[in-house]
Amino acid sequence: MIRLGALLDALPPELAPKERPPADPGIAGVTIDSRRVAPGDLFVALRGANADGHDYLAEAAALGAVALLVDTAPCAGGLPTAVVVPDTRRALAPIAVRFFGDPARELTLIGVTGTNGKTSTTFLVESILAAAGLAPGLIGTVEVRYKGEKRRALNTTPESLELQRLLRDMRTQGVAAAVMEVSSHGLALGRVAGVRFDAAALTNLTQDHLDFHGDMEAYAEAKAQLFRHHVKPGGVAVVNLDEPRAERFLAAARAGGARTLGVTRRPGVAAEVRVEAAHVSLSGVAARLALPSGPLEVRLPLVGDFNVENLAVAVGIAVGLGIAPERIAAGVAGCPQVPGRMERVGLGAPGAPVVLVDYAHTPDAVEKLLRAVRPLTSGRVIAVFGCGGDRDRSKRPKMAEAVARFADLAVLTSDNPRTEDPAAILREVAVGLSGLRRVEKEELAGASRAWVECGDRREAIALAIAVARAGDSVVIAGKGHEDYQIIGRERLPFDDREEARRALRGHAS
Repeated sequence: MIRLGALLDALPPELAPKERPPADPGIAGVTIDSRRVAPGDLFVALRGANADGHDYLAEAAALGAVALLVDTAPCAGGLPTAVVVPDTRRALAPIAVRFFGDPARELTLIGVTGTNGKTSTTFLVESILAAAGLAPGLIGTVEVRYKGEKRRALNTTPESLELQRLLRDMRTQGVAAAVMEVSSHGLALGRVAGVRFDAAALTNLTQDHLDFHGDMEAYAEAKAQLFRHHVKPGGVAVVNLDEPRAERFLAAARAGGARTLGVTRRPGVAAEVRVEAAHVSLSGVAARLALPSGPLEVRLPLVGDFNVENLAVAVGIAVGLGIAPERIAAGVAGCPQVPGRMERVGLGAPGAPVVLVDYAHTPDAVEKLLRAVRPLTSGRVIAVFGCGGDRDRSKRPKMAEAVARFADLAVLTSDNPRTEDPAAILREVAVGLSGLRRVEKEELAGASRAWVECGDRREAIALAIAVARAGDSVVIAGKGHEDYQIIGRERLPFDDREEARRALRGHAS
């Protein structure tokens, strides 16, 4: 148990309350969910998109909260001690760090940011950490896992309270090193405030989340905060030098007092880690890298040319942490399949196409995905894709343009329409498909350089696989590991991989 005053002492001046309460109760727990309040808890009222914690103060009090953290003084009487701060969401992070005893200080902590490649890079780093004998933990878009624990992730970067709880539990369970995806939302909303990383890395920066950040400048600045404010003294910042904005992130790291380490796959570029050669096939990647210690041959069992970039970043992190080259190679070779990242579905029965499911949902990711599949395909590339609702609308035609450049056939469908009209989303996406000819569904099998619209995603996947032949590749993009479809405000069960398997069984028959 810790006193309320000790938690408030953790707040920086700009988040501190103007008036400290006269009472100083002991705090047994901290929660942001009024339904989960237990006697002795501090309830922190957050304002969210769909609910406002300030509407549930009485409920929290009834369940035993002894203190409330709010940004507006409550009008109702009979409530426990209320502390008014300027911003409860930002105040939550330093309070959580203090309550859980700053577990990041006790771990080797690695943070990976970037538009694309974060998940695959963190899986690679986790595998390298395990090969190096460091009991690893992982926090990311797909899941959270450590020491036999595994749970679905709700956000790429958890809310600060949950993050600190996870890090403390990892340490208690004997985790020595943890790698996590650090999203631009997590940085902008202060979820990692108070957290310092031993290594921070950038994969790349392309258009995404402009519905939240407004423009690319604000998006880039949010990412740069990881390097400017969140690297431990003497920690290392690993930057992909093939990213056009690389110097911005290197400068941010230097301003924050971090060491810098560059990685590249371009010949002639000075970097601590350089990919000298890479051969990509449907069985994975064989690559030769130049490290400060000398050349290193590695075999990566992940498919796709873009994974060469993720490999370089992951190896750069390992080099920055001082992991031995032979352990790096062993970790790379042992990396598991990343769910929904160029994931091959089906057993490749005679006459069946190759079917790949991927999370690509930005113009750059879609282009990299299809560009990677193209040279590995002897027949046609058939793409199933769509764009999410209530998100950056400007990327919709750009994603379609990438599909039109690299796919032979395309099936345009819904992808988490949320509260938008699915038909309206499809019309905006279709603008970018002018490089292909629109046909009817029954014409797709015999068409070339063509696309169809099929709003029902289950039907779209079945159609793409039904028209595919041996030697073709069917690429289902957008949802990857997700096992749901968001229509309105409802999450309905739906898994691209399961739908593809069902369609493949029909193809075989």
